[in-house]
Amino acid sequence: MGLGSKKLSVVLLLLLCLLSPIAGQNGLWYGDKSLKAGQILIEAFFDPVCPDSRNSWPPLKEVLKYYGDRVKLITRLFPLPYHANAFVASRAITIVNDVVSTSSAYLLLEAFFNNQETFSGNSTFNLSRAVVTDRIVKFSSKAVGHSQSAIQSGFQNDETDYLTRVGFKQGGIRGVYGTPQFFVNGFIFAEPGSAQNYSTWRAVLDPLVSK
Repeated sequence: MGLGSKKLSVVLLLLLCLLSPIAGQNGLWYGDKSLKAGQILIEAFFDPVCPDSRNSWPPLKEVLKYYGDRVKLITRLFPLPYHANAFVASRAITIVNDVVSTSSAYLLLEAFFNNQETFSGNSTFNLSRAVVTDRIVKFSSKAVGHSQSAIQSGFQNDETDYLTRVGFKQGGIRGVYGTPQFFVNGFIFAEPGSAQNYSTWRAVLDPLVSK
């Protein structure tokens, strides 16, 4: 793609992003659980055991801190089928969001990002799903400071399984096939698997927040 085509693509993205954002579907709101008039909505599809998702999180947090209430984030869990234990980890985050708080769910997401090797396919290859789930329950309890029994009970609740599956299906409906995947005001931003850096985020968001 030539320089002119890249510039045209950026301009088209900015114009599309000025339209009303799509804020429906389930997810983890970062901060207040609402989208105010004039806020730019970022939707992030993350897999908690995906290295690219992990690498994309620090610059995105920096961007959120810089823009404050001018930008809003909602994270949607998208457990990739080829990442071992992604679904169980995503379900644990869904449970913590339900029985503790959304802020605790983000703490757990970060904990998985920082300890991905513990739950990688190589580390758990010879373990049963029950053993892996038990380890994730204990890990989650320690990460968020909540009782193991409450989190364990969440895994016995079919609703948390359903919500985790629905989150994956919703991503598929919107064309998500890899992580991280970002949407800005409802429109795809960059290719799946691209861990955007701080400068790239600023280049896209600066013109939008100034409108």
